[in-house]
Amino acid sequence: MAITSSAKKAIRTAAKKHVFNVRRKNALYDATKAVIQAVTAKEVVKAEKLLPAAYAAIDKARKTGVIKANTASRKKSRLTGLIKRSKV
Repeated sequence: MAITSSAKKAIRTAAKKHVFNVRRKNALYDATKAVIQAVTAKEVVKAEKLLPAAYAAIDKARKTGVIKANTASRKKSRLTGLIKRSKV
C-alpha cells in the first residue's frame, strides 16, 4: 500500500490512465476486427471503406502510447496486404 502522498497520487493517476488506455485499445481491436470480418465475408468494398477508420484507430493508439510505432506500422501493413490479397 502506498504511504506517501505522491505515491497515492500516482496510483490514482495510473487508474485514470488505465481507463483511457483500455478504451483506446478496444477501439483499435474493434476497428481492425471489422476490417478482417469484412474481408473474410468477401466484402472487399466494405473492407476498403472501413480501412481509414482502422488506420485512425491505430494512429491514435500509437500517438497516445498504447502501442509502439513499429507495431502500428505492422498492423497497418498487414491490414492493407489482407485487402490487396482478397481482391485477387
